[in-house]
Amino acid sequence: MASVARVDLDGNPIKPITICMIGAGGFIGSHLCEKLMSETPHKVLALDVYNDKIKHLLEPENAHPWSDRIQFHRLNIKQDSRLEGLIKMADLTINLAAICTPADYNTRPLDTIYSNFIDALPVVKYCSENNKRLIHFSTCEVYGKTIGSYLPKDSPLRQDPAYYVLKEDESPCIFGSIEKQRWSYACAKQLIERLIYAEGAENGLEFTIVRPFNWIGPRMDFIPGIDGPSEGVPRVLACFSNNLLRREPLKLVDGGQSQRTFVYIKDAIEAVMLMIENPARANSHIFNVGNPNNEVTVRQLGEMMTEVYVKVSGEPKLETPTIDVSSQEFYGVGYDDSDKRIPDMTIINKQLGWNPKTSLWDLLESTLTYQHRTYAEAVKKAISQASATS
Repeated sequence: MASVARVDLDGNPIKPITICMIGAGGFIGSHLCEKLMSETPHKVLALDVYNDKIKHLLEPENAHPWSDRIQFHRLNIKQDSRLEGLIKMADLTINLAAICTPADYNTRPLDTIYSNFIDALPVVKYCSENNKRLIHFSTCEVYGKTIGSYLPKDSPLRQDPAYYVLKEDESPCIFGSIEKQRWSYACAKQLIERLIYAEGAENGLEFTIVRPFNWIGPRMDFIPGIDGPSEGVPRVLACFSNNLLRREPLKLVDGGQSQRTFVYIKDAIEAVMLMIENPARANSHIFNVGNPNNEVTVRQLGEMMTEVYVKVSGEPKLETPTIDVSSQEFYGVGYDDSDKRIPDMTIINKQLGWNPKTSLWDLLESTLTYQHRTYAEAVKKAISQASATS
């Protein structure tokens, strides 16, 4: 912990607080807990069903200097009477809990809607009733499709940023038809945002809403059959990592034409820290957190990951590095997609002075180095066992 007095963006000393973090055992939660433990005096009540990704922070035998500042509470927010008490004990609640894998939006739309709307309701209610500040994690998916995607294919306006850059305070939320169940997630997330905003307007809830744009880094998602279900389909980065580890061609859904921006988890966590420690600047705001400079098509991402993995692993490239699959084949009926997701950074820049730093190549190198180090041996073993039994 730094001995120098820490100050916020306005030069005021930062007082130590207690944070109730729901979903602390996930990808984002684990990185946020690490940062809070190693660089701040804040306390964390870490709530989750699993703690594998934060085990290294909890193990008493390592005698961390922060051992008395992090407590793990194993609970599912769906049906646990301890939730309100833990929120009351804290100054700030951060809600990261969600089903957030596109493969589930189609096949488990009910779970997706319940997890992202119904299960989040008590958290908002307890924060509002007990006058506790809330940082709620939403998604860039609430924007849905861009206005530009509805213009004729050859329209020059498709190149005009006014038709595709996504602004927190201006851009509409445009979803597909009801039978396109992929939008069950975005719709549930939008409704909980509207509810939080209404609690702020009517009941004075202090809130900040975060809209992540593809945060990428170590410990993201899972590798199917190794630390997640064999039939599971994680998000694009882990899907591609899994293919690379198994020396299989990368599957490009509908040719990989969708465009995405990717931001390094460590850059994104800096933004969250600024929100935590500058409530006067962050309250009542919705923030895009992404990196507009790291924009690629999914096909380009696959090609880049293939190049980076050759460098990291020392293994040669496959003769056929990618294959095209249809979205129906990959995700099932009812899949739909956003064409482009580019965040406008004006508000977060103005309020918190935050800008992402890490290039796409660097963040992929760091992530794939981790994936190779963590999983390569386990994947080889799983493949040889499977071939021995077949």
